Amino acid sequence: QAQLVESGGGLVQPGGSLRLSCSASGSIASINHMAWYRQAPGKERDLVAVVTSGGNTNYADSVKGRFTISRDNAKNTVYLQMNLLKPEDTAVYYCNAQIWLISGLVKNHWGQGTQVTVSS
Repeated sequence: QAQLVESGGGLVQPGGSLRLSCSASGSIASINHMAWYRQAPGKERDLVAVVTSGGNTNYADSVKGRFTISRDNAKNTVYLQMNLLKPEDTAVYYCNAQIWLISGLVKNHWGQGTQVTVSS
């Protein structure tokens, strides 16, 4: 099995910045894509940004130009740099990764979520 642990959430004023981190650990052979999703109260969980094993990225239209996803393959860690935050960015942010386990299985893993609140 593998685990994803997120950190970096919190309360920030509109226009501020936060950096989320998510580290994978466990019986990992390799990691395919890594991504961030978010879920606001009463809404579905939506994709925010994704980065492939080769470093290609894709973003939701609502965060393009403000958020940057990156990964450190040596540390099995994905980051989400969030700038120019808006109140509508308030949500629980979840890390997601497709992980090839040492056992030979490939499984989709989720972190526990970290709260991001943008408010004055």
